[in-house]
Order: sequence, then C-alpha cells, then structure tokens
Amino acid sequence: MAETPQARSLKAQAAALAAKGQLEAALAGYQEALRAEPGDPEGHQRVAELLEWLERTPEAARAYDDAALAWTRAGELLRAVAATVLSRGLRGVRSQTVRTLAERFARPPGAPAPSYALVPEGSDAGVPILSWVGREAFVALVEALEVRAFWPAQRVVEEGAAGDSMFALVEGRVEVARRVEGNARQPVATLGAGQFFGEVALVSEGPRLASVEVLERTVLLEFKRAHLARVFAAHPEVDLAVHAFYQRRLVENLLRTSPLFSKLSPELKQTMSREFDLRPVPAGQVLLTQGQPGDAFYLLLRGQCQLSLEQPPGRTVALPDLREGDVFGEISLLLDKPVSATVRTRTDCVVLRLERAAFERHLLTQPGLKGLLMRMGTERLQQTAKAMSVSGSSRELREGDLRV
Repeated sequence: MAETPQARSLKAQAAALAAKGQLEAALAGYQEALRAEPGDPEGHQRVAELLEWLERTPEAARAYDDAALAWTRAGELLRAVAATVLSRGLRGVRSQTVRTLAERFARPPGAPAPSYALVPEGSDAGVPILSWVGREAFVALVEALEVRAFWPAQRVVEEGAAGDSMFALVEGRVEVARRVEGNARQPVATLGAGQFFGEVALVSEGPRLASVEVLERTVLLEFKRAHLARVFAAHPEVDLAVHAFYQRRLVENLLRTSPLFSKLSPELKQTMSREFDLRPVPAGQVLLTQGQPGDAFYLLLRGQCQLSLEQPPGRTVALPDLREGDVFGEISLLLDKPVSATVRTRTDCVVLRLERAAFERHLLTQPGLKGLLMRMGTERLQQTAKAMSVSGSSRELREGDLRV
C-alpha cells in the first residue's frame, strides 16, 4: 500500500525532531503518523527505537513485536526477524510473533530439505538459510541470532582476523575491501540490504578474507558459530542450509570471476553450478597422481597443495605450491593424457571438484575456451621450467610436463 501524503509529512517532521535530540516530540510525531497509517512497518520500527532510547522498555518490546508483524505483512523477512530479535533482547517477544514469521517465511511443510542441488533459484527463492528451513528450525534459528548496529567508518570485520560468524544486512550499506601489494586497501564490492557476507570464515573456521567497513548507519543480523552449533544439534536441516548456501556462494563466485567461466552464458553457468562438488580434504591426501589419468577439474578454495614431479632415477622435484584460488587438473583433461605431476594437500583444504564428464560436456564445446586452457597450460609450464632451473635440473621440459 502506498504511503499517504499525511503520513509521509508527519514522519519527515518526526525524523527532523529526532535529529535535534527531541525524542519525546519525535515519538509523538511517529505515533500520530501511525494513527494515519496503522500498517506502516517503518513507523512501528521508529516508535520502537525511540521508546528503547527513552528507556521505556516494556513499551519498546511491544512496539518491536508490532514492527515485526508489520514487516511480515510487508514481506520483509530480515527486517521482521531483526525486530523480533530486538524485542527478545528486551524480554518482550511474544511467542506468537515468531510463529507468525515462521508460517509466513519458513519452508512449507512437505517441501524437500535443502541440499546444494535443491537450493531455490530466482526472485521467489526467499532469504538464504532462513527461508530454506522448516518452521520449528526457523523458530530455533531466529532465537539464535543477534542484531548489531554500526555507524559510518566502523569496521564490522578485519581481514586476517579469526572469523566465527556471518552477517545479513538488514539496512544500510558496507564496503568490502582487501589488502593488495604494499598493504594498500582496495575496495572490491559494496553490499546493501538483503545481502550476506562472512560465510566463508563461519563454515571453514579460517581467517577473514576481507575487511568490511560501514558506509552509512547499518543494521546487521549476526549468525554466530557457537549459537548455530546448538541449533545444528537440534535441527540438522539448519546445518544443511548453511552449507548449501556456502557452496552456492563459492560456485557463483568461481563462475563470475574465473577466466575459464566468466564468458559463459548465464544459462550454462546455472547448469554447471549444479555439478560442482564441494569437498573438505585433510592434509597429506593425494588429489592427482603423476602418470595416472586425470579424473576431474579442481579449484583450491582453502589451504595449500604441494606439487611434485618424479624424475628418473627416483628423484623428486618440488614445484611451487598451489594456493587458494588456483585451478588444476584441466590440462590433463584437455589433452586427454596422464597427469604429469602429483598434487598432495599440504594443509587441510577445501576444493571444488568438477567431474571429467561434466568438464568435457560443458567446457570443451565452448568457442575459444580450449585456446584459453592451452595458454594457461603454457604459463604453468613456464613456471615449472623456472622452478626446475632453480632446483638445478637440466632436464628438458616437453609438452604436457605439467598436465595437472
């Protein structure tokens, strides 16, 4: 329903009073606006916030409940959940409020539990994770969430720091940045309401891969690992939903940024995305063996892999390690020849794996892609030659010496 001019004017006046610190007058203005338009979720939200700032706690809790129900009627899941969590923090959330959210937003009874192959696609997919679990799991998940508010220039997470949570943006904007050569900070993305970040550190238990800084007043829902662990124990489908979301995000990022996939059609990317397999691999495990047929294309998401070349008589040459973001296995598949170097995990790793049949079906038929793969293989061959030169080997490298 469109906002009435009267309600819009009253809210603007109330916002101006709040900016001047006249909180009681601002509250009265928003309450008058609600009488003109009782179903306005933003009006209910502002009333709840002002009551909380004025330390009228029981009234604030009830107002947050009203805001949650109004956001639910408007179809705004994250805002509804945030209001519910804020009411709970004031010890005022009504159990029926959370149940109403679950009936509106959770996975319908009888619908299949999420797996990577069943993650919803398109504009009606709902909100990741929250919309993918049943009603009881939804209620438990909402009870495990926290609301965090930030102001411009504040850092939400710092690159390199230990990560134990992921975030959903309820309102506001943040900038994602990574350190580059010289330790300079380079922005890589701007995120807004409805978007998520931090899932890699949450699932992999590794360090943050980027810093996130607030650009304007921002409200976040935080999914903490310790709180989620208790929910996982009672509702395994939540764990499944979190990992399905994590895998989908990794595959989407690969298809968007890798030179191998970035030029593929959206339809082909969507088809391919279903065929990647996410695998944790312990340290010391061999993924590809020199002299054996290549079985798959790999992308290294987390950790390091050791690359080695066996030479007669019984000599092993260590090649530069594979690091996060490196791909391997594609040259052997392309040339249909044995793998020419052994790949072994140096640390605990996480890889994305695409079976040989899927690689051949989707990639080798694409114009220009075979040439790109050949160039990648040539570059890797040159790197190998350099490494072997440094190691003192005088053996001449031939085509396919690094068909990893």
